[in-house]
Amino acid sequence: MDKKYILTIDQSTSGTKVLIIDSRGIVINKLSKKHNQYYLNNSWIEHDPIEIYSNVICLLKEIIISHELCIRDIAGISITNQRETVVVWDKNTGKPVYNAIVWQCRRTSDICKTLGGYKNEIQEKTGLKLDPYFSATKVKWILDNVDGARDKAERGDLLLGNIDSWLVWNLTNKKSHATDYTNASRTLLLNIRDLKWDDSLLNIFGIPRSMLPKIYPSDEIFGETNIEGYFSENIKISGVIGDSQGALFGQRCFEVGMAKSTFGTGNSIMINVGKNFIPSQNGVVSTVGYITKNIINYAVEGIVNSSGDTINWIKNELGLFSDFEEFNKAVEEVKNNEGVYFIPAFVGIGVPFWKPDARASIVGISRNTNKKHIMRAAMESIAYQVKDAIDILESESNITIKNLSVDGGVTVNDIYNQFLADLLDCNIAKNKNEELSALGSAYLGGIGLGVWNGIEEIKHLPENIKNYTSNVSEQNREKLYRKWKNAMKSVLYMTELNS
Repeated sequence: MDKKYILTIDQSTSGTKVLIIDSRGIVINKLSKKHNQYYLNNSWIEHDPIEIYSNVICLLKEIIISHELCIRDIAGISITNQRETVVVWDKNTGKPVYNAIVWQCRRTSDICKTLGGYKNEIQEKTGLKLDPYFSATKVKWILDNVDGARDKAERGDLLLGNIDSWLVWNLTNKKSHATDYTNASRTLLLNIRDLKWDDSLLNIFGIPRSMLPKIYPSDEIFGETNIEGYFSENIKISGVIGDSQGALFGQRCFEVGMAKSTFGTGNSIMINVGKNFIPSQNGVVSTVGYITKNIINYAVEGIVNSSGDTINWIKNELGLFSDFEEFNKAVEEVKNNEGVYFIPAFVGIGVPFWKPDARASIVGISRNTNKKHIMRAAMESIAYQVKDAIDILESESNITIKNLSVDGGVTVNDIYNQFLADLLDCNIAKNKNEELSALGSAYLGGIGLGVWNGIEEIKHLPENIKNYTSNVSEQNREKLYRKWKNAMKSVLYMTELNS
């Protein structure tokens, strides 16, 4: 193919990036723009979907101009997105009826309690927990609480979708209402076994079928765009995938048993389990890993609600450090946390406890504790939560993780990566490319657009990996983790007292 580049939209919780990725799988350029975070009523979190789309268009045009790209240079556009964050909009006006409700938002806890009698059916069909984290309860909240929304939905005037669907619909000038299987599998509305929208689930949540997007494999052509009239010709859209699954593909976890951990605002630990669906139990989530026109791969996943968000909180709200150079220096200087443990349950606890009402706590503080100990404890809390998730994932999948591919967020810090290797006692493979979700999206888009012939060709593209192995004794490892579990017990106890 003579076209050189894929433009990849990476729309995340904190902002949007647009990247230029070439036929070698190398990021040539990237631009980014943050969007506003709306924190309401303690645990309600929203985004403005119009702002997000405007940022996408702005960045697309800016990167095309800065790199002097012509239409003949661009093979297509791919999209990876924050999962579970959902938009409901009017198909006639194109306007959202309410802000996007973010995956972190806990406003639907009471809805989950009300629907508790259906939790076994929901988990059996979807592989997911009945939890505010996922999309369907958010849609129900909008239909039940926004004036006129339910009537419009019943008339067939409203559409829903995660951020991928919202972007595709707008980019294609309202012609394509579509999603991919990974995003669909995060809604609580997809039967993960037969890979179809489920009427019984729709009835449970009171959501009309007419609101739903059409589902495609990630390497399908989702539509075409001229980027709001910037080009006189259209560019194809392919390679649509949720960000965590995008990282699974970007890390080239193509074989059964391969695992990755993607660090961002939250954290997703995911193992490829192949074509055979594994029912979810004990806090593990079963999900679609990725689906192409030729391959179906399921995955099991552990979800951590707060990872990078924890570091941002101690920076922005506590003012413990001014920049990440200061943070990195502090956590290196404090070799021992002096018994301080940070449980970052700002929006509840995910795997394996799934306690949406839990709240954050710092335990083990003494008179000698200083801000560096808290910074170190905040960093270590991310690794401990990964350990919690991996223990249960290995048990449920009957797979022992010997190599964990990591990317994003805190993994830029060598101290963190080494601590994670020490705690897990497995090889930590840090990809020097920081854009694994975007890269996975570009790989899938490139397959759909003919840039690459398939996975076998992608396997041979260049990669730059740094490995970390454990340097501590089993006795010290067990001691550290035992103290973490005791700290977690105190938070779980307080959650029960306050329930």
